[in-house]
Amino acid sequence: MKRFIIITAIFSLYCLYAVLPAFCVEKMNVWPTTPPNYEEGQAVPVLEWWAPENKTTDACIIIAPGGAYMGVAYDYEGVPARDYFLSKGVTVIMLRYRVPRPKMMPKHQSAWQDAQRTVRIVRSHASEWGFNPEKIGFMGFSAGGHLTLMTATSSQTPAYEPVDELDKTPCHVNFAIPIYPAYVLKDGADGTNSGNASSFVTDFSFDEKTPPMCLIHGDGDEYSAMGSVTVYHKLRTMNRPAELHIFALANHAFRNCKPEDPMMFWKDRVYDWMQMMKIVTPAK
Repeated sequence: MKRFIIITAIFSLYCLYAVLPAFCVEKMNVWPTTPPNYEEGQAVPVLEWWAPENKTTDACIIIAPGGAYMGVAYDYEGVPARDYFLSKGVTVIMLRYRVPRPKMMPKHQSAWQDAQRTVRIVRSHASEWGFNPEKIGFMGFSAGGHLTLMTATSSQTPAYEPVDELDKTPCHVNFAIPIYPAYVLKDGADGTNSGNASSFVTDFSFDEKTPPMCLIHGDGDEYSAMGSVTVYHKLRTMNRPAELHIFALANHAFRNCKPEDPMMFWKDRVYDWMQMMKIVTPAK
C-alpha cells in the first residue's frame, strides 16, 4: 500500500510538470550584497528566469507586476502574463522589486534601481539563457507600468552608483509594454480620472535609447488613460513606433471585467504587435 502511494505521488508530479508550459530555470538575488539605499523592512529583490518548453523566438520579456510600490501583485498580474508568453515560446524574467516604497527617496527609486540592475543581469546572461541581448523587453502593470516607463525612457540616467563590473553593461530595453501605467500625469496620479495631457510628470527622460512601445489602458481607470495617450504622443513626436489600445469602460487592473470582455484579451493584442514589430516570428 505504501509503495502504491509513493508511485501514485510520483506519477501525479510527473503529470503536473508534463502539462506546464515552462519551468523556472534559475532564481537569483538582483544585488550581490545589500541593495543601494536599502531601507529596513524592504523585501530583497529577486529575479526568476522562466524558459518556455518550446522556444519560438530569441526575444525575452522582463515582467514587473504592480502594487502601488507597496507590494508586488505576483499572482494576479505576473503569473497570467508569464504563462501566456511562455506558451507562445517567449523567455520570461519575473522581477520582484523592492517594496514597500522607500521613505527617504522618491516612491519609485528602489524599484527603478532594481529594474536597471535586472536589465544588466539579463543582458549579461543572454547567450547562456538563449536570447538576443538586443531583444529584451520590459512589461509592467500599474506601478509596474510606471516602472516600465522609467526603465524604457531613462536608461541613460543612472539610478544608482555602480557596485561592480556588471554595471558597465547597458541597461536599455529594446521594447516596452506599459499596462495601465499609474503616476504618469501630475493631475491624474492621485487616483483621479481627470488627467490632463499637459501635466506630464518629470520622471521620464525619453532619451535616445527610448524603444518602441505597446500601451494598454482602460478609459474607466482612475489613473487616467490620458497618461498612456500622452506617452503615445511623445513617442510619435520622437518617430518611435508605438501602438495604443484603450478599452471602453475598463477600470484599473481590469477589475470586475468578465472573462469574455474585449479588454481581457489584451495579451493577444500585445502579441500581435510583437509579431508586427518582428520581435517574434509571425504565426503561419
